[in-house]
Amino acid sequence: MKTAFKSFASDNNAPVHKAVLQAMLQVNEGDTVGYGDDVHTLEAEQKLKDLFGKDAKVFFMLTGTGANAASLAHITRPFHSIICSDKAHLEKDECGAPEKMTGCKLHTIPSADGKIYTEQIKPFLHSRGFQHHSQPRVISITQATELGTVYHPEEIKQIAHFANENDMYLHMDGARLANAAAALNMPMNELAGSSGVDVLSYGATKNGAMSAEAVIFFNSDLAKDFEYSRKQSMQLMSKMRYVSAQFQALHTGELWLENARRANDMARLLAEKVKGIPSVSITQKVETNAVFAILPAKAIEILQRRYFFYIWDNARNEVRWMTAYHTNEKDIEAFVEAVREAVQ
Repeated sequence: MKTAFKSFASDNNAPVHKAVLQAMLQVNEGDTVGYGDDVHTLEAEQKLKDLFGKDAKVFFMLTGTGANAASLAHITRPFHSIICSDKAHLEKDECGAPEKMTGCKLHTIPSADGKIYTEQIKPFLHSRGFQHHSQPRVISITQATELGTVYHPEEIKQIAHFANENDMYLHMDGARLANAAAALNMPMNELAGSSGVDVLSYGATKNGAMSAEAVIFFNSDLAKDFEYSRKQSMQLMSKMRYVSAQFQALHTGELWLENARRANDMARLLAEKVKGIPSVSITQKVETNAVFAILPAKAIEILQRRYFFYIWDNARNEVRWMTAYHTNEKDIEAFVEAVREAVQ
């Protein structure tokens, strides 16, 4: 891949925010205690408690897949099952890590918009008490979804209530929770603990960090002994201050929110500008920083000579274009002009 390529493939491809790099340099002075027993980690934990509630239990992790798999393994037993969307990162993009680490069966629900609903979950309860079937234990939702859509608080509360009534837990993959909060213009915790989520995988990497993820338990009973689960899952970093510094930078002031808003705004701008181009159709509601579109196969081929992005569905010629905190209006204008030229 040529470094000159502008990426609309993923917010993972964006550079680390300068404030995050600066924060990592600032903690790079002298010795400090390792494995999270340092003042920087304690301060970063407090910043997340300020956001998610004073009773939240915070554990810093290295990767989103690790956060998902380790937290799910901690709250399940191998004969349980986990219910999620068929578009979920757990199902599509984690190389079987959740199944390997939990031993659980993943049950997927077909979803046109990335979201799942209680009526779709109910049929899985028929396995309850039948020793030949895996036992449903966790519902996992993604916020924002893999299709860029968002769950509103009332939708999360409904799923959380259903889970609680049926002795299940609600897990949230919050790799892009910041984007969802920015889109809905509400605090992140209104989309997490306050809405009934039991455990959250909160991601900062896609929002300007280098490698900074966290598992946050709102159900404190579930957090018991997670420090051992984190260690066994190889997610405990010895030089934790460099992970903590990233969270400190993003959550000093509202940098996390500024970054997410910019990414969302640029996606909406991109969607608005390509709508008028013949042979281009938007396939999903643009709520966060993802634009899904269908365009001619030849146009995709031409466009990919200049820009890096993913084909989402080959059969439909559907692509995914993603923006990030550093995407600007000039980037959008140039890309839209390239799309216009490619379809002609």
